[in-house]
Parts: sequence; C-alpha cells; structure tokens
Amino acid sequence: MGNATRKQVADLFQFALILCAAVVILVPIYWIASGAFKQQVDVFQLKLLFTPTLANFDEIFRSPYNLHEKFLNSTLVAGTTVIFAIPMSTMAAYSFSRFRLRFERTMFLMILSTQFVPAVVIVLPYFLLFRDLGLLDTRLALVIVNLSLILPFAIWMIKGFIDGIPLDTEEAALVDGSSRLQVIWNIVLPMALPGILTAAIFCFILAWNEFLFAVIITNSKAVTMPVGLSLFHAEEGVLWHLISAAGILIMLPMFGLAMIIQKHFVQGMTLGAVR
Repeated sequence: MGNATRKQVADLFQFALILCAAVVILVPIYWIASGAFKQQVDVFQLKLLFTPTLANFDEIFRSPYNLHEKFLNSTLVAGTTVIFAIPMSTMAAYSFSRFRLRFERTMFLMILSTQFVPAVVIVLPYFLLFRDLGLLDTRLALVIVNLSLILPFAIWMIKGFIDGIPLDTEEAALVDGSSRLQVIWNIVLPMALPGILTAAIFCFILAWNEFLFAVIITNSKAVTMPVGLSLFHAEEGVLWHLISAAGILIMLPMFGLAMIIQKHFVQGMTLGAVR
C-alpha cells in the first residue's frame, strides 16, 4: 500500500470518526429542537415534515408550570454564583501560584479532594444546616451550595493559567514601584483573561445545570429550570413536547454565552491544553 493510499485511508477513517461524533452530539439536539415545535402525538413519529407550532412555548409559561419564574431563579442563582466565584477563585489561585506558603501543597490538595466527595453524601448536612438557618427554598442557599461545589474547580483551572504567566513581568513591575494589587490588576488579570473567562463559562454551566441540591432544598419559590422540567407530566405520561420546549430554553443561555465570548473561550482552552 503506497503512502498516498495510506493517507486516503487515514483521512477516510478520521472523517468517519468525526461524522459519528457529530451524529451522537447533534441527533439528540435535533430531536429536542424538533420536538419543541411538535404536538405530543407527533413527538415519537419519525416525520421529517410536520406542521410546527409555538403553542408549547406559550404553555410552559402558563400555570401550573410558570417556567418564567424558574428561568429567573436559574439566571439569578447562576449569575450570582459566577460573580462571587470568579474573584474569589482568582485571588486564591494567584496565592497558590505565586506565594510559597507552609503546607501549601497539602492545602491545595485538600481543596481539590472535595471534588472527589459524591454530592449525595453532603446533601443531608446542607439540608439540615439550611433548615436550621431558615434558608430552605431560597436562592441564597443555592448560591452557597454552588460556591462550595464550584470554587475548588475554578481555583484549580485558573491556577493553571496563572502558572503560565512569566514571573519576570511581575517582578519588573514590583521593582518599578507597583503594589501587589496593581500588578494583579494591570498584568496578571489581562494576561489570564482567556482562562478566567473559560472558568466563568464552566462555572455558569455547572451552576445552571445543578439539579440534586436544587431538588432537595427547594420546593416552590426558588425552584430552578432543571427541577422545573420534572413538572411536565400528566395522567397520560411525560409531556415530551413541553420538556423539549423547556430544554431549548435551558440551552439558549449556553449558546448565547458561547457566541459572545467564543474567541476568548477557544483561546483559553487552547492555552490551557498547551500548558
């Protein structure tokens, strides 16, 4: 077999893998997207041509579903989580990256080790804590839970980007009379911005999609979108056409964020992979 033939076979194999991956990823999205515009009786019928309807989107915002309230809760909880998580994790990541502290490695490993604890193990302690504090069914409780789950991941991720910033640049600025905060603001943050934005996206996605704690510690006022999906059932079974419409709304913020900061996101992921 000649080199040209081997290359053709390799290219064909690569194309087949990409095609399979695209099918696995896109078919569920197509099924949800098409189901959102179908009636319940048409959801499981493999018809390429059907009469689309917007009635599903109108229905999910009406009683008893009131999905607009869940959407607002998810937006506020995820947004607030990111607003607090990114500054806190950035400063912690900078400290771990630049300062040589006693037991520094042990502390960093202890923070990361919290990610290995199954979430179901700490659900009951959080429930009892929030019950005693009167925070059950509140957005604040969800923000606290999300921060405890997300901060270790964000610290680890941002630290990787700060580690890649040359230390000489900071030392030169310190010699010129800049304070440590000025160095962080004027040098570190601009250079680490792609990584910080990447971490912010992942933090938002994790907070937006969090289900286990939301379903345990909320029941009415603070219910989020993932929990709200469980409302779409009736005597005849699961209302897949309404779930599909709600699923489209859940995915929209993710697509919107990806489009807005796509350049920084790709750059951050590339830099992270190189480092």
